[in-house]
Formats: sequence, C-alpha cells, structure tokens
Amino acid sequence: MMRFHFNCMMPYELDKPVTCGSAVKLTHIESGSKNFLFSENKNLGGGSGQQVVTWIPDRSASGALWLVRGPDGVEECDPGTPIQCGSKVRFTHAETRRNLHTHGIQSPLSRQQEITGYGENGNGDTGDDWGVECSGKYWMREKPVRFLNIDTSRYLGGSNNVKFTQQNCGHGCPILHHLEAFARKQKDSYSELKVEMGVLLSK
Repeated sequence: MMRFHFNCMMPYELDKPVTCGSAVKLTHIESGSKNFLFSENKNLGGGSGQQVVTWIPDRSASGALWLVRGPDGVEECDPGTPIQCGSKVRFTHAETRRNLHTHGIQSPLSRQQEITGYGENGNGDTGDDWGVECSGKYWMREKPVRFLNIDTSRYLGGSNNVKFTQQNCGHGCPILHHLEAFARKQKDSYSELKVEMGVLLSK
C-alpha cells in the first residue's frame, strides 16, 4: 500500500525535490526572496479583468499557497511524484481554485504580459501550462527555477522596482505595495524564483 507523508519544509529536507500535488509558496529571488506569489478573489480593474496575481512581502499569507499539478488536458500526475526539469506543470491557487495564467494582454505597470488567475475549479486552458527550467534532473526545494509559459514563451517574473503605489494605483488601491507579477521575454534575474516553504508530499 502506498503511503504519503505531509511535511512542512525544514532545513534537512532542502535537498529533496518538489513533488506533484504539493502546496508551495514561490518566492522571488531578485527582491531578496522577501516577496511571495499571491492571489485572492479580486479582479483586475483593467486589461483582461481576470483574477489579480501579485507578489507580496508576507510569507504567512494563506493566499500565497499554490498546488502543483500536471498540465492542461492530461491525466493528473501521481501525487508525491518528483517534478522533473523540463516537464510541464500548472499552479492552481489553493484558495480560489484558479490557475496561474498568462496571455497576450499587457500588464498594467511594466507593459509586459499580465499574470492572472484563470479558470474555474482548477480547469482552464493551455495558457495555464508552464515549463519547469532548472538544473539537474529534478526541481529541487530552495534551488533557483524558472517557469516558461508554453503558450506565449514568456517567463513568470517580478521586480522590486515595479510596485503598486498610490501614484499608479490610487488611494484606495486594494493591492497597495504589492509587486506586479508579469510574464517577460528575457531570461534573467527577474524571472529567477524558488520554493521557500510549503506542504510537500512524498511517497
């Protein structure tokens, strides 16, 4: 009988791979690993009008948990299976069940590509599929990784210099002081991420 172990990431576990079915918090290395990919049940005021996705400096936020799943249109990957470098994944927001998504619409601040939450109950389209770019055989915890959107060939990213303020978002801005999440063409420090914490499955 197959057994699964649920564990929070501890220092002695950092040499283990990220696995399918795990709930992870992605952090942005360029901003000092202090900002985490975040979403909540709010929609963008412009652009696509889809669910907002940003980076926030709050590691304890429940809205920063994302479920690691297999790509759109295929059978779900086996929970606890290590994610190989070069494979395709989806990230489903744990609270709202919408998928991390991008498309050709410009992001509001940097004019790159929007990052949004899309779909219903974990079902979306191929704009939710991300290629895992990492070194070695598996995507490892706490190691640098990049995610390339399969549809648009743009990398998930952010920048400490691209932030929502009262000047660019208004006095009642619901995402004040969040960093913009965007998809960019360049493969550089702005697209370098890592998993710093989460609830990881292992067989």
